[in-house]
Amino acid sequence: MRYDIDGIMLQTLLPLLAAAEDAVARLDERVLRSSVGEGFAERSHFFDAAGALWVAGELVHVEDLVLHDAHMDSRAPSHELTIAHSVLRTRRRIWTGEPSWALGASGLATLTATTAEGEGLTQEAKSRAAAVEADDEGENEDAPLAAEMAEIDAILARSQKLIDIHTGKAPPGEAATVSPAKRNDDPLGLLGDEEWDEEQRLSEWRCVLPLADNLPPVLGAVILFEAWDRIEPLRRQHWLGGLLVESYLRARGKVASHLFSFYGGLKLVRHERRRARDRVTRLQAFLEAMQLAAAAGLKEIDRLSLARTQMELRFRGRRSNSSLPELADFILSRPMVSAAMIARQLRITPRGALNLVNEIGIREITGRGRYRAWGII
Repeated sequence: MRYDIDGIMLQTLLPLLAAAEDAVARLDERVLRSSVGEGFAERSHFFDAAGALWVAGELVHVEDLVLHDAHMDSRAPSHELTIAHSVLRTRRRIWTGEPSWALGASGLATLTATTAEGEGLTQEAKSRAAAVEADDEGENEDAPLAAEMAEIDAILARSQKLIDIHTGKAPPGEAATVSPAKRNDDPLGLLGDEEWDEEQRLSEWRCVLPLADNLPPVLGAVILFEAWDRIEPLRRQHWLGGLLVESYLRARGKVASHLFSFYGGLKLVRHERRRARDRVTRLQAFLEAMQLAAAAGLKEIDRLSLARTQMELRFRGRRSNSSLPELADFILSRPMVSAAMIARQLRITPRGALNLVNEIGIREITGRGRYRAWGII
């Protein structure tokens, strides 16, 4: 399968490419110079995670994702909500790492949770991990849920051992303890699929990186996403392709102020165009998604800037140790907040959180007396 761009295709994509490049650059410059840039970058994690599930055909409410991330679920989390939270945590992991970390061998191994995860770690990272383990051993053994967590760890260890034996990566002594009959007793392919080699598919996808590096950043990112969509390296983490595209834009220096929300724009493009048989149509759809995501980001910056100005009028002239500025920053970093979330973040009582919310004048979005939440709409 070829992923190169010929002259005729480039002429067809050139108008959309120019518009997308310009829109992404303007958004990056705006976020970099805006006083609400940090809040915008944090909020985009939530919206992009919900967008990733939308593109996959699942509906996850951003409000439920915010509460689940704060460990304040109003109901038992669904399977889709759990996946969306995995997308959210992965985006944060990519953002906190080096710009090119996610596209490297160690980064991909960590994000895909393969057995090669620890091979690319530096000595400093290993020492930090050892320090964390030492701290954990020194903690109180009678901590809440300690027994349950130990049981879960034991189950995970046994599961990993079975997977290693099935894939032939276990030590010879352990592999010999399992008979060939039991090793092949997997008719449903639950432990692995020999015809679906994820490592080989990931290697094939990484071979597209040199080609993308010779193209403009936005076009290179689109080529990488189209290649990911065609190769399908991961069955359970197909959403990772969009996050790697966002990391690629950051690695190329196109978006340095935040992690671009590609899925936020991709969900605005019709499914027929995203999954079209014609390759040019798909690439045009992906470029349009870049432009739409940047346009939505600019509108979000305007909305957050106006909200911050209005809140600053409320606490202007207050004492220096007032909690209102910190509350304003927290509100700007979340799509919605509740009294319990504010109380935990500011280390105050729920009654004090309600008083601060009334003083700052933010709009309530639930309209319910039993459960109240506030946000910037």
